[in-house]
Amino acid sequence: MQKLFTLKYLNKKGIAYLIAAIFLLVAMLLGISIGTVSVPVIDILKIIGAEIFRLSPNEQIDPMYTNIVLNIRLPRVILAGLVGASLAIAGAAFQGLLRNPLADPYTLGVSSGASVGAVLTMFFGISIPFVGLLTLPLLSILFAFITIFVVMLFARQIDRSMKVETIILTGIIFSSFLGSIISMIIALTGEELRQIIGWLLGSVSMRGWAYIKIILPFFIIGSFLLLINSRELNAMSFGEERAQHIGVNVQKRKMIILIAGSILTGAAVAVSGTIGFVGLVIPHLTRLLWGPDHRHLLPLSILTGGGFLILADLVARTLISPTELPIGVITALIGAPVFGLILINRRKERRG
Repeated sequence: MQKLFTLKYLNKKGIAYLIAAIFLLVAMLLGISIGTVSVPVIDILKIIGAEIFRLSPNEQIDPMYTNIVLNIRLPRVILAGLVGASLAIAGAAFQGLLRNPLADPYTLGVSSGASVGAVLTMFFGISIPFVGLLTLPLLSILFAFITIFVVMLFARQIDRSMKVETIILTGIIFSSFLGSIISMIIALTGEELRQIIGWLLGSVSMRGWAYIKIILPFFIIGSFLLLINSRELNAMSFGEERAQHIGVNVQKRKMIILIAGSILTGAAVAVSGTIGFVGLVIPHLTRLLWGPDHRHLLPLSILTGGGFLILADLVARTLISPTELPIGVITALIGAPVFGLILINRRKERRG
């Protein structure tokens, strides 16, 4: 009987991974194909296949298509996918750690902290020797980690029991405070104003392969740290005391998860600006569809988060073409109503 149950469970998860992978693949193909110039899917596959396997170029493919795919749309789609995946897995980890579907890098103030780090880097033109382009994500990650650390410390001072609601409210307070710092920096800027404003609105436009090289190592490190702690996240999602009883080093694991989430959020914010609600909506919907087991929730959030942001970027650049909307506007239009629905459902559950 137990073998039958296990088989059904594995089949269900296999279907979940298949659906999520297909969703990501379709989103990528749509993101590359659709635009001012439409590129046929078959040509996209030929171009990418020729590039990967170093085959001789097919004479039937228009060179313009090759340039559009390899130099403009493919890097943009990959970058959007990495940013969406980073924010989604970080949100899933924060929600599991704090046992609340309202927790995400945006509501905890982590995104705002990373934004302050990035804005200060651009405003003062900071460049760490021997690091170069990695200065921006490193300082964003540093400020993101400092923010989540201060939020947790401040919440402990207010409420020794560290209730989730206290942590989230503290995060929102710090997010508003850090937002005011960013506004002050913007008020002091001159020539940097356009760059900072454009960056803050959130975009993956015209970033190119260089930005993928910036985020990729941080995405791999942060995701790896969270995935190897998925069992511990399962234990801590039932409460820290219970996790300690079954042998989990709660303080150590909590610190690793917070650091990993800060790495992912800081790197994502550094390359794309502030994009809210991805870390809130995607993990919540994935949990509703496929269950709360973090061994599967985290990788599924990576796939669905990547696909979601690719589609959001597609809508942002085609909705009122040729003008591009900031991608953060699209995610907020989708995420804000979902955030409200989550709040309403939680209130109903408590009353019930």
